[in-house]
Amino acid sequence: MSEPTGKLRFYGELAEWWPLISPVEDYVEEAAYFGGLLQGLEVLELGSGGGHNAFYLKREFALTLVDLSEEMLDVSRALNPECEHLAGDMRTLRLGREFDSVFVHDAVDYMTTLADLHKLAETAFTHCRPGGTAVLVPDATRETFEEGTEHGGCDAPDGRGVRYLEWTRDPDPEDSWALTDYSFLLKDAQGVVRSVHETHRIGVFSEAEWSAALVGAGFEARTVDEETLDERTPRTVFIGRRPR
Repeated sequence: MSEPTGKLRFYGELAEWWPLISPVEDYVEEAAYFGGLLQGLEVLELGSGGGHNAFYLKREFALTLVDLSEEMLDVSRALNPECEHLAGDMRTLRLGREFDSVFVHDAVDYMTTLADLHKLAETAFTHCRPGGTAVLVPDATRETFEEGTEHGGCDAPDGRGVRYLEWTRDPDPEDSWALTDYSFLLKDAQGVVRSVHETHRIGVFSEAEWSAALVGAGFEARTVDEETLDERTPRTVFIGRRPR
């Protein structure tokens, strides 16, 4: 993910640690599933982050990868040198080009207001060819949101390593956002460990609000339930089709 304001350390100074925080090997299943929802050849991915979905999707699609964070784009460039990489904000991006599909993975969670959500939908519509498809994948909707914790991280051959704790909570279920706290332990190649903590604000919208944003932008909207073998609640995937 990449945060639209560009102020989070996670996607700036800590970007180089992304492959150890969220290893590319963990994306095999979901990249295959979401790839099956995309159509055509040319795909625009908004909020492409470190390029871990792209690592698999590029085998079937010609990808243009857009992210607000130059540091995350550098991580992706190293992994996906054959893909086009561009810096841009998913709310305001205008490339003057159209694609067969627009894909937005969990970076969409950083849309925290309905205004931002509608701006994203407009960006997706503007970049879809007639008959094209937009696929939006929030981690949760208001109907499926659950407070909870996760942990992870792994080690690199050069001696570096990461361990993290993630804690998601919703101080006020009546508003459009929740909070995720991240605590990282980062070990460098010399064995020195430091800790970093920061809080991310994430959007939580109802299924009706998601669909309304797509319809308001001009799409025909539908939803599908994600198919996954992971032991978690399947995500609700929002699909918009631009009429011909």
